[in-house]
Amino acid sequence: MQSQGAAHGPARGPMRGPGRGMGGEKAKDFKGTLKKLIVYIGNYWPAFVAVLCFAVGSTVFNIIGPKISGQATTELFNGLVAKVSGTGGINFERIGRILLMLLGMYALSALLSFIQGLIMTQISQNLSYRFRREIIAKINRMPMKYFESRTVGEVLSRITNDVDTLGQSLNQSITQLITSVTTMIGVLIMMLSISPLMTLIAIIILPVSAGLTGLLVKKSQRFFVAQQKYLGEINGQVEEIYSGHNIVKAFNKEKDVENTFHATNEILYQSAWKSQFLSGLMQPIMTFVGNLGYVAVAVLGSVLAVRGTINVGDIQAFIQYVRNFTQPITQLAQVSNMLQSTAAAAERVFEFLEDSSYCCPSSEYDDHDQNRQEQ
Repeated sequence: MQSQGAAHGPARGPMRGPGRGMGGEKAKDFKGTLKKLIVYIGNYWPAFVAVLCFAVGSTVFNIIGPKISGQATTELFNGLVAKVSGTGGINFERIGRILLMLLGMYALSALLSFIQGLIMTQISQNLSYRFRREIIAKINRMPMKYFESRTVGEVLSRITNDVDTLGQSLNQSITQLITSVTTMIGVLIMMLSISPLMTLIAIIILPVSAGLTGLLVKKSQRFFVAQQKYLGEINGQVEEIYSGHNIVKAFNKEKDVENTFHATNEILYQSAWKSQFLSGLMQPIMTFVGNLGYVAVAVLGSVLAVRGTINVGDIQAFIQYVRNFTQPITQLAQVSNMLQSTAAAAERVFEFLEDSSYCCPSSEYDDHDQNRQEQ
């Protein structure tokens, strides 16, 4: 018996060490995997439409909020000026009505957000349920020679790590994608309604943000794929060493097994910290670029206010919109990272489900799973 296959045989994949691909490997078919995933979740389109409607509604109410609060600020400012000049006073009744309207809008926005979050969670969990059933059903139909050529931990990683990553990242990315796009469009409309000139200054930051985001996403994609891949290999090696511990001891191969594990663990470490580091750079970079636009808008707004071409409340609302305008750019960057994880996990799951190397007949799980999807 050879050392590399101490536990189960000589053909073990992960026990071959780091020679089988390095952390810089790119996804085989990133776009194809996402398209395949979209087709796979086609039965849930009615629920996705509901999520879209509730998410858009919640976002719209949040977008209108700063404009309404700006009216209250303008009313308060005009009242103070009138009181100082002796021509009037503060209309607290009108301010109170504005604030009540604002409170109602934010409450409705929170309710719609809660509903869409509930529906999206159900969708993602049903998808995870379906993937696990299909993986288990295929495992039960596989011949013994399939498991002799793979570690059990690597196969189980498809059910645990990959399916969990797929469900969680899909749940978060879909919602953030809808709200981010809606926020960008809605905020842009509100900004144009206040001041086209200040809007022009604010949107100058878009090409810079988009360029930096695209660069970071391109750099981090391969590391996310490698992280997911070698996480499965680590699980496989740990399971193999643990279950075959007596065999490893009997053949005095502790050092070889330890060296192989450390080599794979080092690749996982490198890909994991690089992917997390690059994704973590997006937030501070987007914040810095957003602050540049924020300062430019604040200076221009002050000049326009002195000239009397814009209200104080509109300046307040516009500054909030500038903040809200850069926030979805950052969120879209985060969604891009989530999609990297989603694609990497989905690629491994589909790779297993579509593996035709070992032909196996269909089982009766399909009818049960179809009933589950329709619930």
